Amino acid sequence: MELAQLTERALQVRRRFNDTATARGSRPWTREELMQGFVGDVGDLMQLVMAKAGARPGVDVDKKLAHELSDCLWSVLVLAQEYGVDLEQEFPATMDSIEAKLARH
Repeated sequence: MELAQLTERALQVRRRFNDTATARGSRPWTREELMQGFVGDVGDLMQLVMAKAGARPGVDVDKKLAHELSDCLWSVLVLAQEYGVDLEQEFPATMDSIEAKLARH
């Protein structure tokens, strides 16, 4: 799947979350709440990384790790859309910038 397709799929799920919240009499999450959810997912991911390294107990760690990485990617894609960041343009530019800095060291 291309990045644009991943983004569209993430936004479809975001719309479903919004529809579900509205149907329950709540409101869709703000950008800040999306970020707060992302931070929680990163915390879950950290626990799984520690389990993968043997520092914590864990069951089905590989499956859960794949799930949390996907959750984190969803958050990044949705947040990029919310903030008007074109990841297809910015990611290669950022990697070029990092490589240029590394080449100087």
